[in-house]
Amino acid sequence: MSAPVPSPLVVVDAEPLPRQEEVLTDAALAFVAELHRRFTLRRDELLARRAERRAEIARTSTLDFLPGTAGVRADDSWRVAPAPAALDDRRVEITGPTDRKMTVNALNSGARIWLADFEDASAPTWENVVLGQLNLIDAYERRIDFTDPGSGKTYALRPAEELATVVTRPRGWHLDERHLRLDGTPVPGALVDFGLYFFHNAERLIRLGKGPYFYLPKTESHLEARLWNDVFVFAQEYVGIPQGTVRATVLIETITAAYEMEEILYELRDHASGLNAGRWDYLFSIVKNFRDGGTKFVLPDRNAVTMTAPFMRAYTELLVRTCHKRGAHAIGGMAAFIPSRRDAEANKVAFEKVKADKDREAADGFDGSWVAHPDLVPIALASFDAVLGEKPNQKDRLREDVSVAAGDLIAVDSLDARPTYEGWRNAVAVGIRYIEAWLRGTGAVAIFGLMEDAATAEISRSQIWQWINADVVFENGEHATADLARKVAAEELTAVRAEIGEEAFASGRWQQAHDLLLQVALDTDYTDFLTLPAYEQLR
Repeated sequence: MSAPVPSPLVVVDAEPLPRQEEVLTDAALAFVAELHRRFTLRRDELLARRAERRAEIARTSTLDFLPGTAGVRADDSWRVAPAPAALDDRRVEITGPTDRKMTVNALNSGARIWLADFEDASAPTWENVVLGQLNLIDAYERRIDFTDPGSGKTYALRPAEELATVVTRPRGWHLDERHLRLDGTPVPGALVDFGLYFFHNAERLIRLGKGPYFYLPKTESHLEARLWNDVFVFAQEYVGIPQGTVRATVLIETITAAYEMEEILYELRDHASGLNAGRWDYLFSIVKNFRDGGTKFVLPDRNAVTMTAPFMRAYTELLVRTCHKRGAHAIGGMAAFIPSRRDAEANKVAFEKVKADKDREAADGFDGSWVAHPDLVPIALASFDAVLGEKPNQKDRLREDVSVAAGDLIAVDSLDARPTYEGWRNAVAVGIRYIEAWLRGTGAVAIFGLMEDAATAEISRSQIWQWINADVVFENGEHATADLARKVAAEELTAVRAEIGEEAFASGRWQQAHDLLLQVALDTDYTDFLTLPAYEQLR
């Protein structure tokens, strides 16, 4: 008797897209289906483990390095695989979604790396998921040149040797892709984004002298890194390319992962490229995990939590030491400033802040850093050029002077700053404005001079939630309450309506964004990820 034919993936509730057949081929969907069959159950188990760990933190209000993996940390003999040539010099990385214009601009930006983002900088509409993949294929085939119908401006790729190397970021483990189902079950978005990109481009990238490189977001434990490693091993075997061709950089953007950096590198050691310090999601994770911990864990305004705060210094210096001890790249945080064509003085002040931030990272031993706009590439490049010179990285700086105790990473009360009323208003305003754009399918949004992504909305709504539940009193005597949040949110809607006009307001998703922000900021039961209820409203 012949073996039963496996069920196929089914595309549901999705309008046909131009050229989708080039991405959603039978062979590519069969590969994604096999990833789903092999790995989704383990994904589900790891998500359940997250909830168990969160409950333990709620009970103890502390975290520590894992006793069960002490041997991995104590063993000085192991290193991650040597970096491929295309990833050896990462001194400046630009981030952004995979729309057609951004694809050309990022590749042409002068940055060494482009983080091509299917995660926080991309609202996961079906169009963004599928056409983003198509844009990357077109870029590798050099058929992405186009003329903007609105401005008439022509976009074309520079010569291949001048283009940034692509490192693709799939969605986090917690998100499903509702438009792709197997036997009625949605496929994890991470496996969709990884699977389609890897299947179509792994061999193509090898021919170009590069490879399938990835950023892994929202990782919370070394067991989640182990799952990714198993995915990589299976994928390389499936398409017949050498083991170790894949390289992954893990974002240390959760507080639990900060206690497992060495273990994460160990699990991925044949495929690891480095670790990255992701600031906003990291703060969001601290609030989420220690929301029951009382006033000692109350964060001040997000812009008051700079990378020089003691607990943030502990995090970044431990990251550099860990990476260099194991031969991996340490990549710094985001410069999110968006230059203004109309305000030269504001640009001057902001550029000085960006320079100081990148100078600090380069001096601390980071091998590279992120920017959100091409105009910031030269600034970051100068900071790292001054330290690196002709060297591709500074992994030889082992930072053995760094010593971080478990308590240092969660010493939030070491920061001498308090929540302010202006910070409260800003959290409401930015949260509403970002969510509105996200619900329209835009994941990277310029708000008040900064390029914001989903992590922005997460920290905004989390701080509102935390300040209410901690009964914060602002400097003007106002208490953080649900009623105050509703009052300020209503005022923000009125301000937006006056700012953009009645017609634009009516055609947007402003009331919906307002309601969703208040839902996730005021509900007694804290929602793990804003994007989960938001995805249900994304059309």
